[in-house]
Amino acid sequence: MVKTADMVKALGLEILYLGNGDSLHIETSEVSRPGLQLAGYWDYFARERTQLIGKAEASYLETLEEKDRRERIQKLMSYDIPCVIICRGMDCFPEMMEAAQERGVPIFRSKENTTMLQIRLIVFLNSYLAPRKTIHGVLVDIAGIGMLITGDSGVGKSEAALELIKRGHRLVADDVVDVSRVNDERLVGEAPEAIRHFMEIRGIGIIDIATMYGAGAIIRSKSIDMNVHLELWQKDKEYERLGLEETKTSILGVEIPQLVIPIHPGRNLAVVLEVAARNLRLKQMGFNAAEEIERRLNERLMRGSME
Repeated sequence: MVKTADMVKALGLEILYLGNGDSLHIETSEVSRPGLQLAGYWDYFARERTQLIGKAEASYLETLEEKDRRERIQKLMSYDIPCVIICRGMDCFPEMMEAAQERGVPIFRSKENTTMLQIRLIVFLNSYLAPRKTIHGVLVDIAGIGMLITGDSGVGKSEAALELIKRGHRLVADDVVDVSRVNDERLVGEAPEAIRHFMEIRGIGIIDIATMYGAGAIIRSKSIDMNVHLELWQKDKEYERLGLEETKTSILGVEIPQLVIPIHPGRNLAVVLEVAARNLRLKQMGFNAAEEIERRLNERLMRGSME
């Protein structure tokens, strides 16, 4: 379901006929241009999609006799389509408005050309209909890497993020991160509107990062490339030391790399997080330091066994 007001505002649409409610029954980001259907081919009609009427569809309808045009439009409107959007600021056919009012199908109009509107509509629906989840944590942009920092309350997530901001990196969200899955392999996080760009520092209170550090210290949303989980150091727990085994975590069905970093006094956590982000970037570029040192050690062992 998509709120009509949200789509109208996002795409700059003009409401020609609102239909029967303030929500549209749109469940897919795919869009249909019903040229074939208006020409008489109704097999495989994607009735669940938003229907766009562009120049080609309108020009074809203009060539039809009024009786035939009415029949084709009535047939289109007889299906449970979510809505119709007329592009290029074109006039709505009287027969289409009549059929829409009979069936309660909303009709909108856009001044944009059909291709551009189709692209913008797909992007909007992809984001709007994406599966969502709220996570307790901090999201920061470190040298282009979106790092989701999680951990128990009071472990130092916000303080680490504040130090990263001082080092020139950017805050996306503090304490609450709204995560959406925009496709099968990509997560995007942002802050709820009410607390966007604010941060809570224990002992100080709420601070406004945008006002304190400037617009360059914040970013509205960011893809989530890795998760760093902070926990108090446990004496008897084995922590990763070489980095040969890559651990992943799943969020909304998307797997991302995860690191568990122990916290203890005297450790410069911001520097460690910055290094973790840069190390991931190197791995994405094809260089893995742990694998490289393993290769060198194996070469030495091979040479030693041959001597």
